[in-house]
Amino acid sequence: MITEVENTMRRTGNRALLTEKATHNASGSASRVRRPEMTVPLHCLPVTDATVLEVYEYVFAPWVKRLGLRQFKVCPGIVSATFPQNDAFKLSSGAVCGQAIMAAIDSVASLSVSTTGRITKGTAYQHTHFLRPAVNDDYFVRAEVLRFGKASAFTEARVSFASTGKLVAHGSLEFAF
Repeated sequence: MITEVENTMRRTGNRALLTEKATHNASGSASRVRRPEMTVPLHCLPVTDATVLEVYEYVFAPWVKRLGLRQFKVCPGIVSATFPQNDAFKLSSGAVCGQAIMAAIDSVASLSVSTTGRITKGTAYQHTHFLRPAVNDDYFVRAEVLRFGKASAFTEARVSFASTGKLVAHGSLEFAF
């Protein structure tokens, strides 16, 4: 069982990093489990229009960055981005693979939760409905936080065709703090 979470700040070059480390109690098997340290550029929190690109480059894995999300717009609790079509993400039918769409939803939604300056532990739940095939267009991904709670945040995300605005996919997500 985690008994304490310690936040520390340290300078690395010209950046301040916020590090979060969990301390475990001695009872039970959880005491043998170590949660890895999480680092986030402190000057980027909360995520804003000015810092979203730096957070995107710093936090996300290289394969997520290959999605090519761009044209981010940030408001408190809301983030949107363009997901450009890319042949690398298409199935043999010509439609974009649902896994790529879900990764785009998760990425944009996690940024929307970070507009408060709180560090998420990650996605606790994601459910996506695919309403029509994603073919022959760029896509607009918009995520909005429905509720910030003490231990989690609930978001809703929508993926639509950039040219027509028709809905392609809808996601519900929960992020743990």
